[in-house]
Amino acid sequence: MTSFRLQGEEAVYDGHVMRVVIGTFEGPDGDTFTRDIIRHPGAVAVLPLHEDGTVTLVRQYRAPLDEHMLEIPAGIRDVEGEPTEETAVRELAEEVGLEAEHLEHLVSFHNAPGMSDEVVDVYLATGLRTVESDAQGPEEEAMTIERHHLDDLGAMIADGRLTDAKTVIAVALVRAR
Repeated sequence: MTSFRLQGEEAVYDGHVMRVVIGTFEGPDGDTFTRDIIRHPGAVAVLPLHEDGTVTLVRQYRAPLDEHMLEIPAGIRDVEGEPTEETAVRELAEEVGLEAEHLEHLVSFHNAPGMSDEVVDVYLATGLRTVESDAQGPEEEAMTIERHHLDDLGAMIADGRLTDAKTVIAVALVRAR
């Protein structure tokens, strides 16, 4: 494998969640080049699977797309040093008012490695019980909660009703079991 080396980064934007930098790299031939990079703290997502085979999903407004997306509950890793399991527990309760008896890590994936270092950790939650929810921010306060049978989600992916990457990945992994 050829060797690339990061030479440095220049911050061009430092926002609430992400930071945008211009990274300077040295390629295997010694030439330097730059890339725009989004530095992101990562996210955690949870597929809550009920005993009757249904999955709790949220329909939430997503500003970059200017539309409502159907997806599994998820949140940014915005508490420094918090283990992903704890973030999953917190987000599940905050967004949909559920607590899991069992939480199983399914996968970690890079959302868009060509431009971002974001890693999403996906969990399966089972043995669910209702707890108090605590929506955070205008999108969560306005979102709706839906339950769909796991067996129906494959068709929803195929016909374009479910396009969120973390949800598609989680559903595919759980359905493959």
